[in-house]
Parts: sequence; C-alpha cells; structure tokens
Amino acid sequence: MFQDKYVFAQLSSFLNRSKFNRIVSKYDGDKYVKHFTCWNQLLALMFGQLSNRESLRDLIIALEAHHSKCYHLGMGKNVSKSSLARANQDRDYRIFEEFAYYLVNEAREKRKTDIFKLNGNVYAFDSTTINLCLPVFWWAKFRKTKGGIKVHTLYNVETQIPTLFHITEGSVHDSKTMNKIPYESGSYYIFDRAYNSFKILFQIHQIKAYYVLRAKKNLKYKIIKWKRRLPKNVLSDAMIELTGFYPSQYYSDKLRLVKYWDKEQEREFAFLTNAIHISALQVAELYKNRWHVELFFKWLMQHLKIKKFWGTTENAVRIQIYAAICTYCLVSLVQKDMQIKRSTYEILQILSISLTDKTHLRDLFDKTKIQYDKERYGFNEPNLFDNF
Repeated sequence: MFQDKYVFAQLSSFLNRSKFNRIVSKYDGDKYVKHFTCWNQLLALMFGQLSNRESLRDLIIALEAHHSKCYHLGMGKNVSKSSLARANQDRDYRIFEEFAYYLVNEAREKRKTDIFKLNGNVYAFDSTTINLCLPVFWWAKFRKTKGGIKVHTLYNVETQIPTLFHITEGSVHDSKTMNKIPYESGSYYIFDRAYNSFKILFQIHQIKAYYVLRAKKNLKYKIIKWKRRLPKNVLSDAMIELTGFYPSQYYSDKLRLVKYWDKEQEREFAFLTNAIHISALQVAELYKNRWHVELFFKWLMQHLKIKKFWGTTENAVRIQIYAAICTYCLVSLVQKDMQIKRSTYEILQILSISLTDKTHLRDLFDKTKIQYDKERYGFNEPNLFDNF
C-alpha cells in the first residue's frame, strides 16, 4: 500500500473505487467530463475536510500550494475554484449519498459489537440544526428571517456509526421524519420527547421492534398494574393505557411507564417503552446512551466542516455533508483496520498536518507522541470510537 505514497493517497486506498465508479455510472456523473471526475471531486472535498479548510477559496489555495502533488493525491492534474464549484452545483448529490451509505455499512460490519447483550441493534434517533443565512441559502426555510437545515440521524450506539441521514429544511418537525427509519424487528430505538408520535410508535410495536421514549409531562394515562419491589433510583414501573383522545386512538395496546431518579442531574425522568422483558434499570441505561448521538453531532461540528458551506445551492450543501460523512467513515475504517490505539481527535490532528508527507501510516501514528491532556478528554469533548 505504501510504496512512497503520500499520506492522503494511502488513506484513499481504503476506499472502494470500483464501487464508487459503479455508482457514478448509475447516475451518469462523469458524462461529458474530460478532466475533473467525480472521484477527483470526492477526494478534493475529503482533503478539505481532513485539512480543516474553512472555505472553497481556502481549499483551492491549499491545493495550489501542492500543485505538483495533486495528480499523485488522486485529484487530477489541476483543481480550480470554478471547476470544483461547478461540480458541487451541478453533479447529482445522490452519487455521494449512496457512496456514504456504502461506507457506513462497511464501517458498521467491521465495528459490530454487542455491548448491551440484548440480541438486537440499539439505535438513537435525533437531529441537529445547522443555521444558514436566508438571503444566501434562499431554499433553506427555517423562520421568517432565518435559514437553516436539519440533519436527522439514526445512530448505532454500539458500533458508533450513523446508519441513516435525512436532510430537511429547518422548519420540519422532528417527529415528521420518524417514518423515514427502516425499522428492524428485534432492534431497539431510543427517542427524545420531540418524537411522541404514537402512530409511528404503534407501527414499531407491531413489527416486534422496541423503543424507549422520554415521556412528555402532560401525558394522559391510567395505570393498569405496577411492580412493588423496585431497584434503587427507580421510582415506579407500571403498565399503562393512554387516555388522551388522539394517543388512545393511535396506540390501542398497553405500554410501560418507568420513572427514574437521576442522581447526577438530580431530576426525574419518565420513559415509555414496549420492552417489557428488560429491567427498569436497562430502560434507563438505554436512554442514557442516547447522548452518544449528541456527541456525534458535536464531533461532526467541531472536527469536520459542515458549519460553513463551500456552495450556496441545496445540491452543493448536500454533497458537502455526504463528503463529511465519507470522511468520518474513512477515519473509522482506518482506525479499525490498522488497530490504531489513539483517539479520533489525535488521528485527525496528525492527519491535518501530514496529508502531503511521504510517511507510512503505521509509522505516522506510532512515532508521533501527543501528551495526554485532561482538558482535551473532559466531559465536553466527544471521544468517539472508544468503548463506553
């Protein structure tokens, strides 16, 4: 793999180019293209993500500084601002979306674990809002004077790899996207209070999948039966029926209500679930791990470039987001395949200053010594790809 290759070229060798070319052919991505192909475009965008470029102009300046290396980095003989901007604007974003999902599935398979011992996958579903300037991003309606988009993400808590991405306008309510999830029988889905859609929850129940949902304070119900002997910090564990007009019509079966006292936050949480075969503490533990999807969003915002976009059209924004996800999965694959004993933060920092070096990846991560910094790994710093 090495043979005097640049670090970035060694990284790109972990990507399945044959698969990418088949996707490009499916959407005629390289039709009438002579020089700057979709593969060159993807690598240019991933180079910008890994080198922490703030804008399209910054990326082009960095590539011009390494003009003689562009061909060997996999980006063709020349990358101009106009050609990259035009490609982001005109080329079908579904090429990069489909390849991102391919990398997601590959990373999931390689990082498959069974931490919770529940004989099913554990997913957390949530969204993050990216604010945009409405006069510039006119298509991204959020509020009257504010633009924005939402990235709805289904996150596999055990593999720490996102499974589904759905991009909408910022004004779309979170619960409206629950029907986009490809639910699996026997799997567990964790939701916050914004996802109190009992119609979808009943559909999850019918296919014999399980959910853990934080209940709203104004939930109307009646208790059918409850458990008397409760473990520590569990305030109640009861089977209930919904009595609200619409909830009772949408969800006709019984469900379980668990109330839990969190000592760390000194507050009470109420969870709804159809998983009656697990303990109340397991229900609370599942919801507690929903926080990993929040850490994923924070990590994505801090270390990859999706706050500032390199194009103003919806197509360009989508391509950049999917390129960021491809970069995320690439780092995951490299870390897993090479068994690198470093945090993701360290790997990204090392790569950001070494992309155009001719050092073997193994030597790069073995020889570089970064002192452990407590502030870097404090409670506010996302630390992905590590066992919890």
